[in-house]
Amino acid sequence: MNNSIRVNCTKKNLKLIRDFVTEYLRALSLSDILLNQIVLAVDEICANLIIHANHEDPKKYIVVQIIRVKDDTLKFEISDEGLAFERSNYKEPDIEENIRLGKKGGVGIALVNRIMDKVEFSSNGSHNTCLLFKKIK
Repeated sequence: MNNSIRVNCTKKNLKLIRDFVTEYLRALSLSDILLNQIVLAVDEICANLIIHANHEDPKKYIVVQIIRVKDDTLKFEISDEGLAFERSNYKEPDIEENIRLGKKGGVGIALVNRIMDKVEFSSNGSHNTCLLFKKIK
């Protein structure tokens, strides 16, 4: 089973990533809810990288790799060469407040933090990596 995909940074490639992750997870017979949550979290990170870090530049790429860590944990390694995500400058939004105000967007990372067990961002020069960990059992 192929465990990685490399796509150029255009929004239309988000569907390729979602399909790739869905296909990988289907083989693990997870619940639909868990499967959909994981796909949503990976999609959200990839969308942020494509739109914000790489400004939808089709000459740039992101790579998504799925690694089975132990029997019960998956690691999603998402890497790109765009602008690094500054975790230190990130303030988690008040999701309820955003809903009350009818604000769309801006809650993606908060959502990912709730879905995944661990979220890590790192940068090495122009190479950025986001690691998402999720227990599946």
